[in-house]
Amino acid sequence: MAAPTKKAFEVFVSKIPWTMATKEVREYFTQFGQVRKCLLPFVSIDKETGFHKGYCWVGFTSEDGLQNALQKDPHLVEGSKLQVQRNRRAFAGRRPNQDFEES
Repeated sequence: MAAPTKKAFEVFVSKIPWTMATKEVREYFTQFGQVRKCLLPFVSIDKETGFHKGYCWVGFTSEDGLQNALQKDPHLVEGSKLQVQRNRRAFAGRRPNQDFEES
């Protein structure tokens, strides 16, 4: 018998202002539900300066959090409109050549 699959309740977020860090992204999305993870990739050469790639994955602990985040439109943060969509592919984890800040 196959092991039960773990259901992912993730959104893919793009157009994140460079002034936001993982902590701020996580705090923003907690208004929709409990956040399980927040993966914000950084450009390898710019990790010291704090520049990220402008997108991230946010995982919720329940489908309610996911649906709440998807229903809100627009997502306005620091004067920018975030693009939030359901993550269609399972996040496979860190690739060897990329840096992530996970919380």
